[in-house]
Amino acid sequence: MIKTLLLDFVPSPSIHLLVNLLDADNLSVKIKNERKTRHGDYRQLPNGKHQITVNSNLNPYRFLITLVHEVAHFEAYKIYGKTIKPHGKEWKQTFQHLMLPFLRPEIFPLELLPLLAKHFINPKASSDTDTQLAFALKQFNEPNDKHYVFEVFLGQDFKLYNGRVFKMGNKRRKRFECVEVKTGKLYLFNPNAEVELIEE
Repeated sequence: MIKTLLLDFVPSPSIHLLVNLLDADNLSVKIKNERKTRHGDYRQLPNGKHQITVNSNLNPYRFLITLVHEVAHFEAYKIYGKTIKPHGKEWKQTFQHLMLPFLRPEIFPLELLPLLAKHFINPKASSDTDTQLAFALKQFNEPNDKHYVFEVFLGQDFKLYNGRVFKMGNKRRKRFECVEVKTGKLYLFNPNAEVELIEE
């Protein structure tokens, strides 16, 4: 069942590893339509079962990383209990341990492996906050008209998926200052937020 479900979404050499990983009691995986605020999630259902969801629009490499990320939540809570931080040291160690068998050239392209190795020294709550890795993973997406915020020129206008329009500002230490055109309010943007450029 799991094998059939995942065939179209992950690199085929990773299937047998995933089947073993997902062979847990009361754990189900669901593929969801795109959600703008997350790639996937994990939760315990009221009936005591556990559910992982992953967005269907992710490229195979991002899908695989996201799926293992969510399995790591399930495993970390099972081992350490519900009082741990969602992305604390217990989750990080579990994610590193679960991801290691997948970091092989038959599963990931060679150009991604060094970036993944670096990322998993201290994995973040989202791979999107790792600018280098997120940009490298984006190269395997279906072509679209989206750009990352860090690619936008100073003073250029862009819009979000919800239609709100912003003007690009200066970079702070990690994030970019952008002013919403309609309200004049200042917002801080993650460098890897996907946006649509507004041509003059």
